[in-house]
Amino acid sequence: MSTPPPALLIAGHGTRDAAGAAAFRDFVQELARRKPGLPVAGGFIELSAPPLADAVAELVERGVTRFAAVPLMLVSAGHAKGDIPAALAREKERHPGISYTYGRPLGPHPSVLKVLQRRLDEVVGDLVESAEERAGVTVLLVGRGSTDPDANAEVFKAARLLWEGRGYAGVETAFVSLAAPDVPAGLDRCAALGARRVVVLPYFLFTGVLPDRVRQQADAWAAAHPEVRVRCAAVIGPEEELIELVVERYEEALRGDLRMNCDTCVYRIALPGFEDKVGLPQQPHFHPDDDGHHPHHHGPEHGHEHHHGDHAHAH
Repeated sequence: MSTPPPALLIAGHGTRDAAGAAAFRDFVQELARRKPGLPVAGGFIELSAPPLADAVAELVERGVTRFAAVPLMLVSAGHAKGDIPAALAREKERHPGISYTYGRPLGPHPSVLKVLQRRLDEVVGDLVESAEERAGVTVLLVGRGSTDPDANAEVFKAARLLWEGRGYAGVETAFVSLAAPDVPAGLDRCAALGARRVVVLPYFLFTGVLPDRVRQQADAWAAAHPEVRVRCAAVIGPEEELIELVVERYEEALRGDLRMNCDTCVYRIALPGFEDKVGLPQQPHFHPDDDGHHPHHHGPEHGHEHHHGDHAHAH
């Protein structure tokens, strides 16, 4: 009898919005359907059923002793950094026979950026009549917002990756809670920079109270500023790319291959406008302060040369 693979435990935020909670549960069921040989369960940290403890109990009842937990979250804030690890530690005490590894949040992965681009394409047509006019559209990417500066910085990273090479006038950033600028202030900033056509793009996986608030605030601002045309895009949603990314995070956690920022490294991934850099060998760069190196010598015999196309590398 072959040993079953470690299970996949998907951890969600939780929401007071029934449709958002249902979207999460449907997503877990769809992933389980796609991977019939893999035990899959999902639960929430707060606000929604089922709680994470019930999801773990379900796996244990199915005979699971090992699992990888993947936070179904875009950024690593308090939930991903503290609440989920604490909950998993409690479950290990409750079920002494289990062991687990913990994956990383989804982040500004190229798969997420691809879906965000699709969401933009769905509404940009309301604002422009040709591809050339896209250069006049400003995007306002709106994140959840956190008291954790690192989490907020991740949203700015996603905004920058959406800007680079995609031909928009700019991509600004705002937050719907806990962090500045809020949505109206973000739209004020777009207008102050000269924007006359703006797409508000929610950086959220599923519908919920906060994404609804993003749309309401954007609509209210637009009504008060008729000189600026504003459209609000849809949330990311349970797309094919999201399923594949969660599986990728699961497999990565099992391998212990928790990389830094290689998901969006231009030497690994074809990002718009930088496709020619994929797999490019890297030449070492030397600086006058480097001990033992002449500042004007750039030959590969000095220092280390590594190839970003290889699987393992350090930035």
